[in-house]
Amino acid sequence: MSDSDPVVVWFRQDLRLADNPALTAAAATGRAVVPLYVLDDDTPGPWKPGGASRWWLYHSLAALDCALRAAGSQLVLRRGNAAAVVPAAAREAGATRVAWNRCDEPFAIRRDDAIAETLRASGIAAESFNAALLFEPWTVKTGSGGPYRVFTPFWRACLAAPAPQAPLPKPRRLAAPKRWPSGERLGDWRLKPTRPDWAAGFATVWQPGEEGARARLRGFVDQRLARYADGRDRPADEATARLSPHLHFGEIGPRQVWHAVRGRETGDAAAKFLSEIGWREFAHHLLFHFPEMPMANLRDGFERFPWRSDAAALRAWQCGRTGYPTVDAGMRELWRTGWMHNRVRMIAASFLVKHLLIDWREGARWFWDTLVDADLANNSAGWQWVAGTGADAAPFFRIFNPVTQGEKFDAGGAYVRCWVPEIARLPDRWLHRPWAAPADVLANAGVRLGETYPAPIVDHGQARKRALAALYGRRRGC
Repeated sequence: MSDSDPVVVWFRQDLRLADNPALTAAAATGRAVVPLYVLDDDTPGPWKPGGASRWWLYHSLAALDCALRAAGSQLVLRRGNAAAVVPAAAREAGATRVAWNRCDEPFAIRRDDAIAETLRASGIAAESFNAALLFEPWTVKTGSGGPYRVFTPFWRACLAAPAPQAPLPKPRRLAAPKRWPSGERLGDWRLKPTRPDWAAGFATVWQPGEEGARARLRGFVDQRLARYADGRDRPADEATARLSPHLHFGEIGPRQVWHAVRGRETGDAAAKFLSEIGWREFAHHLLFHFPEMPMANLRDGFERFPWRSDAAALRAWQCGRTGYPTVDAGMRELWRTGWMHNRVRMIAASFLVKHLLIDWREGARWFWDTLVDADLANNSAGWQWVAGTGADAAPFFRIFNPVTQGEKFDAGGAYVRCWVPEIARLPDRWLHRPWAAPADVLANAGVRLGETYPAPIVDHGQARKRALAALYGRRRGC
C-alpha cells in the first residue's frame, strides 16, 4: 500500500457529502478518492427499487455527481451484480481500500459481508461505517440482552444513551486519481418513466439531492416545527417535515436532523418530532434483528388468517376509487406526488387490510412501487403495525372508521377537496360521506354517485363485522 493508492467509496443509501463517515475517512487518508455507485438489479425477491424510487434515484445521483464535481471529483457509475462489480472497480482503480456506509436490509448485509471477504482475499482493505442510524442495532438492548419489540421502552433506552455525535462536515476537496476507472452514463439506465410519464408532477413537489434535503430541513425547523405536535395529524396543514425520502436515500442523515431540531428547542414539538425519528430508528432495528419482517408476520397466530383475494377491490383501492373520500384522496396524492401524509397512510392501509381483508403484503408491494420514500424497514414495519401482525402493533380489532377519521383530521375538507375534486362542491356535512347526502344536495354539487364518483365498495359496518369475525374465527382455529 502506498500513499498514491486510491480509496474507493462505494455510495449506496448515503447520497451526500456532509456527515458521510465513509467519505470523510477516505478523504482523511490524503489519497485520491474514487466515488462509486452500483445499480444492482440483482436484489433478491420483490424488493428491487420501485418506479417512484427509480425516479428519485436518477435525480439524486445527478445531484451527487454535481456536488462531487464541485469538490474536484466525480461519480463513477456501474451497473450489475455488486458482488462482482465492486471488487472489479477497485482493481481497475488500483485501490487498496474500499469504504462504505452500512445498510441494514438482510440481503445487503449478506452481500456486503461477501464483498468484504472477496476484497480482503485480494489484498484490498474493506471498512464500513454507520451513516443511516442514530444508534447501531446491536447497541440498544433489553435488560435480558435481546432486541426491543415495543417502541416506548426502546426509545426510552435510546434517549438514556449518550447523544448521537455531531454531524461531520463535508470534505471541501477530494483528491482525484491519475486515471478514472470507466463508468456508465446515468441517462442510459432509464430510471425515469417516459411513456407515459406518470411522474410528471413529482418535480413540482420534490427537490431530490443533498441541497434539497438541507433546504427541506431548514424550512421545517424554521417554519413548521413549533406547530408540529398540533398539526402533524391534519393532512391539509402541511405541518410535517417530509424528510422521509431524503432520509431513505441518505441525502441527509438522522444525526443532522437530530442536532438541527435539538438546536431549535421547542419543547413538546421537538420531543414529538424526534420520537418520529425514533420510530424510523425502531423499524430499522427491527429489520436488523428480524430479517423476515418484509414478508412474514412477526406475531404468531396470523399464518392462517383468511385473507381475501379480490383483484377488483385491490384495484379500486390502488386507483383511489373506493367511494371513501379520505382513502381515495390519499391514494391519489400517492400516485400524483409519490408520497402520502402519515395519518392518511394509516387510514388507507387499515381500509385495505380490515375493510377489504386483503393481505397487508399486497399493500406493502403497492407502496413499495409508488412511494418516493419506499424504505424496506419503514414500509414493512408500518404495514405490520396497521395489520396487527408486527412488533408493538395496533391490535387487529382497532378498525379505523374512514368517515370519522376524515371528519376529525380534515374537518374543513381542504385535503379531500384538493385530491377528489369531483365532490369538492359538497357541503362539509356530507363531504366525507357523499352516499348519505340528500339527492338535491348531490345534484347541486354536480355529484352522480356511481358515475362521477363511486359509491362505497363496502359498507363500513358490515366490513367491520366481517373483519372481527375473521379475527375471532382465526382465534378459534376455524
